[in-house]
Amino acid sequence: MYEVDTAEFEAIVARAVADLPEAFRRQIANVEFAVEDWARPDDRARSRTPAGATLLGVYRGVPLTRRGAYYNMTLPDRIVVFRQPLQQLARDDADLRERVFHVVRHEVAHYFGISDERLREIDAY
Repeated sequence: MYEVDTAEFEAIVARAVADLPEAFRRQIANVEFAVEDWARPDDRARSRTPAGATLLGVYRGVPLTRRGAYYNMTLPDRIVVFRQPLQQLARDDADLRERVFHVVRHEVAHYFGISDERLREIDAY
């Protein structure tokens, strides 16, 4: 287990977002990146996470591939990174950062409409 305070964890998430490839960052709009300690029950249901499995992050929104002509004037989608389970898994600072970077990239993929199944197919899970 490797712990950092909330401000440092938020800075790691911000760095992970800033380090996304420019081509992807330019296409991300109306999305808030947030940190919460733990997943909510509706997050587990939304992501179809089985009981007992660890949820590290979640995309709360409508993927770009599912938005229609009437998708406008909406509240921001949210990509949430869960601090406590990531810290429990992390061995040290570098490991925590790599795990956070992976979760951010994974949830951004969901924003772009890429499913977990497709992420597994391309070995990006």
